[in-house]
Amino acid sequence: MHGSSSHSSPVLIKKARIEIIPLIDIMFFLLASFMLVSLTMINMKAIEVNLPTASSAQPNTKPDFIIVSVDALGDFYFEKEKVPKEEVLSHFQQLYSQNHDVRIYIRADKQAVYEGVMYVLDQARNAGIQKVGLEIKAQDAVQGGNTPGGAPPAGGAKPGP
Repeated sequence: MHGSSSHSSPVLIKKARIEIIPLIDIMFFLLASFMLVSLTMINMKAIEVNLPTASSAQPNTKPDFIIVSVDALGDFYFEKEKVPKEEVLSHFQQLYSQNHDVRIYIRADKQAVYEGVMYVLDQARNAGIQKVGLEIKAQDAVQGGNTPGGAPPAGGAKPGP
């Protein structure tokens, strides 16, 4: 009886191994996650806090830049406020008196008359403002819905409201 039990099949004992490929995958995933989180945190200049109020507080009256729009009809807008042509220079002078380093971005409709754009540019220079730029769309953004070359689609499409 003693000899019959010795003929049973031997149990294979495997040595324990650490699989390194899954660990490398996890490390790359963690590295990519931390990189994405750190990139999104770069855009935050400060933490968000609930600021206290004060009755003597004054709003920041020195904007970094102002957008002046010229629409297809030749009307002028400072930010979203419509301004008559005669008051454009006085608006620029007021902005310049508040901040000598103010930047102006002219945002003109592509159907706007060139004379209107030049008028805004000229009045900004007359007020003493030196930092003036033109706002445009990137060609990639325009090509998505238009015909090749940026030409308007055939059929007389009209501009929106």
